[in-house]
Amino acid sequence: MLSQPIQVSFEVGSGREVIIETGRLARQADGAVTVRQGNCIILATVVANKEPKEGQSFFPLTVDYQEKFASAGRIPGSFFKRETKLNDYEVLVSRLIDRALRPLFPEDYLCDVQVLITLVSSDPEVMPDSLACLAASAALAVSDVPIQEIISEVRVARVDGQFIINPLRSELAKADMDFLIGATDKNIMMVEGESKECLEEDLVRSIEIAHDAIRVQVKAQEELRQKKGVTGKREYTKPEQNEELRAKVDGFARTKVYEVAKGALAKHDRSDRFDAIGVELMDWLKKEYNVAEGEDLAPLVKKQAKNYYSDLQYYVVRDMILNDRVRLDGRALDQVRPLDMEVDVLPSPHGAALFTRGETQSLTTVTLGTPLDELLIESAAVSNYSKFILHYNFPPFSTGEVKMMRAPGRREVGHGNLAMRSLKQMMPGEDYAYTVRIVSDILESNGSSSMATVCAGSLALMDAGVPIPKHVSGVAMGLITKDGKFAVLTDILGDEDHLGDMDFKVTGTRDGICGVQMDIKVDGLSMDIMRQALAQANRGRMHILDAMYNTIGAAREDVKPHAPRMVKIFIDKEFIGAVIGPGGKVIQEMQRETGTTINIEEKNNQGEVSIFGAKKENVDKAVNWIKGIAAQATVGDTYEATVKSIQPYGAFVEFLPGKQGLLHISEVSWKRLETLEGVLKEGDVVKVKLTGTDPKSGKFKLSRKILLPKPEGMPADSDRPERGERPDRPPRQGDRPQRREQ
Repeated sequence: MLSQPIQVSFEVGSGREVIIETGRLARQADGAVTVRQGNCIILATVVANKEPKEGQSFFPLTVDYQEKFASAGRIPGSFFKRETKLNDYEVLVSRLIDRALRPLFPEDYLCDVQVLITLVSSDPEVMPDSLACLAASAALAVSDVPIQEIISEVRVARVDGQFIINPLRSELAKADMDFLIGATDKNIMMVEGESKECLEEDLVRSIEIAHDAIRVQVKAQEELRQKKGVTGKREYTKPEQNEELRAKVDGFARTKVYEVAKGALAKHDRSDRFDAIGVELMDWLKKEYNVAEGEDLAPLVKKQAKNYYSDLQYYVVRDMILNDRVRLDGRALDQVRPLDMEVDVLPSPHGAALFTRGETQSLTTVTLGTPLDELLIESAAVSNYSKFILHYNFPPFSTGEVKMMRAPGRREVGHGNLAMRSLKQMMPGEDYAYTVRIVSDILESNGSSSMATVCAGSLALMDAGVPIPKHVSGVAMGLITKDGKFAVLTDILGDEDHLGDMDFKVTGTRDGICGVQMDIKVDGLSMDIMRQALAQANRGRMHILDAMYNTIGAAREDVKPHAPRMVKIFIDKEFIGAVIGPGGKVIQEMQRETGTTINIEEKNNQGEVSIFGAKKENVDKAVNWIKGIAAQATVGDTYEATVKSIQPYGAFVEFLPGKQGLLHISEVSWKRLETLEGVLKEGDVVKVKLTGTDPKSGKFKLSRKILLPKPEGMPADSDRPERGERPDRPPRQGDRPQRREQ
């Protein structure tokens, strides 16, 4: 008989129910749950090997989040019509879950663990990314995989000044703060998100509110685990320890490592010195263990010695920073490395900047494109087009390494997304005509290259003439704590990144935070320490911003001469057909005559027209042409009209693009004209006044003479007889008497 499913539920946000269930699906996995809110259902499974692979020296955790298109009743748009590799959105969600889960496992646990999270039913109003980590943690909670704590993750957004937990998609569209926060019952583990220039205290407040909601979710998972009857965790093989060898390594190398660490050496010089000490250590250990000439240490001893030596470097550098307040490159704790930046460094791109901070360097370009260049961002629930694209590249030479070049990895996708969401806050609105692509190529890396991308991207945008109102800069921070002591590090090096207890990146303008990415590895981090770290990050960000404004203080007033010209205008939707013309005749003529590309579509109940061309004068000509077609002809207004054809009874003139009227021969001059020969010819430009329209045919009545001085002695218009009347002559014989009314 099949086992009965086990469920727990709780409320999130404004009374929205979330149900966690186990025991019905994927029962051969070590742990499997479904999480449901509305019609959104997520399946999460976890499987872990019983023993680590032979020689395994790191923790191999794999986290994959994928959305099935069938969950939204759709067929994938790819050539194969099936889900293939993860798209960027799925990669970003996978990274969010991975970063929150990884610290839960014991440091000596080295077995392969695979966590798979799948969206199997989609709800257009429910954001699945805010439930995915809950599902992954719940799958671990109901398994016997040896995690140390239970976590969860929620989204907190501020809408109209109010903080909302896991807002609906329609609510999120109006938010000015959007953060995903992962935590255990006691400690914050991960923060990532964006905001429209929020204050540091606003960020702290959002974390506190999110933590309260996470505690409810952790409690629900504990209840589910108890209902399933999970009482313990599996045993696992731990790496063999050799305390005698560890002591030998420490005794030989500690002082040597300390001397190199405090020597303020460049990255590669420091690495070479550490490697040299490692070689000396191995030679010394051979003597200690009486290894014969020409032979090597036992493989296990050699591997352990290398691991202990790596650990020693970690602890020596941490103690040096905490106790001596000295950093690897000799800087003060709150000091930013030397800055060097310039714009307009490449002749052909539409915008370019080179940003260097210490041993980190980004060459960033901006390309301006048309609406046809927009990026399709597709998920199971929605498909949207983005006019702002940022790509981050991290070639192996940036760290002096040789590696195979492959498609961008998860790290590149995540770093690029952080920079994109930070700069996006300053991008012009939907009425900005260009599609904008930023590409950051990291040429050197020792420290946060994602923050270098933010700074270089801001400089390049201004260089390209994209009208961003303010610069955005970013700084990577670190935190080291031990026995009540702590040190907050500004602008961390690569080596300082992996040895810290918290690394966080903060981007923003002079007025507030635009983006945050934070990973916390220490238990019991107080909000006061976090406030101090954010305040120090603010000072570092302002220092970099000052240098950026000194390089280029505002966006260029116009795009560069070789950049394409793009203008977007909006017209009443009733004129879309007139601009296109029958069979596209009008728009094709405009494109041919002006040398531009014109794209028109109906959006938000109006016509959106984008005009793209290589020369400004051509674009202006097309704009005026379209405005003329969409303009309302107003009786009483005066226009510059072009004579299109001459007829015996008058001239047809175009007084607005696409709008013609008859200038009757009697309205050309106060003088009676028998012909227009010698008076007007095709191509002449004359001023005319719109005097009226025919109510039946809609034809325009135009006059030229009304704008000319009236000759002396000519009767006023009110005294002139109507056509057919001659009141100055008596009736002639034979005239019919007027018909009497019956």
